[in-house]
Amino acid sequence: MAKGAISYGTGRRKCAIARVWIKPGEGNITINDRDFKEYLCRPVLEILVKSPFEQLGIDGRYDVVARVKGGGTTGQAGAVRLGISRALVNLDESLRSGLRAGGFMTRDARVKERKKYGRKKARRGFQFVKR
Repeated sequence: MAKGAISYGTGRRKCAIARVWIKPGEGNITINDRDFKEYLCRPVLEILVKSPFEQLGIDGRYDVVARVKGGGTTGQAGAVRLGISRALVNLDESLRSGLRAGGFMTRDARVKERKKYGRKKARRGFQFVKR
C-alpha cells in the first residue's frame, strides 16, 4: 500500500467486534469517538490496545480510529488489538512475522457456551434434594 494511506482491519473477541482504521499520525487512539484511556478506564486494557505498536517499535507513528460494539470492555480491548494488528499487516505485509511471533494475529475464539435444556446453566445441573 502507498505511504500515508489509510488501512482497515476487523478484530473480534468473545461477542465484541471492532472495526479499526489506522493512518500515519501522532499516535492518537480513538474508540467510539472517545479517547481510548477515557473509554477503557483500566491501565491494563490501555497497555493491551497499544501492545501491537510496542511489539514492532512503532509506538506513536499511527493514529487509530475504532468502532466497537458488543461484549464488555475486556473483549472490546482484545478486539481492537486484533483489528490494529490486521490493519498494520494490511498496510505493510513485512510486519506480519513480528506480529505473529507476539501472538497478535491469533483470534481468541473463546465464547460463552450456550445453555442446554435440562440444565441450570451450560453445564451445571439443577440442585438435587435427597429428602
